[in-house]
Amino acid sequence: MAYQLSMLLVDDEVNVAHTLRMVFEDEGYFVTVAHSAAEALTKLQIGHFQVVITDLNLERENIGLQVARAAKNLRPRPIVVICTGYADVANLRAALDMKIDYVALKPVHLSELIGSLDRLLCMRHGTGK
Repeated sequence: MAYQLSMLLVDDEVNVAHTLRMVFEDEGYFVTVAHSAAEALTKLQIGHFQVVITDLNLERENIGLQVARAAKNLRPRPIVVICTGYADVANLRAALDMKIDYVALKPVHLSELIGSLDRLLCMRHGTGK
């Protein structure tokens, strides 16, 4: 059996989370979903994820940055993606200062997001593709 990448997907919009889960499961990921920052922080403590994708605005504005920060502090560190439809200079600067791996603006172009994740994973694992 091939190794399956694990992903934590955080979005408070149930339909968005469901759709993204199906897309990434079709790409071969084992996807765990959280619908709030609090739920995501709990799952980060008990799970191991190679990729974390979090919405920026969940139960509060910009709280997705807390999820991203917690994910970046894990060892081994997952690839961290922020996905948002409400980017502004301040929250983008905060994400860049944290060295977030990728910021996807909604509406997300899934082929670009999947391609970016593939490249980031290859760089992380030293395959250089």
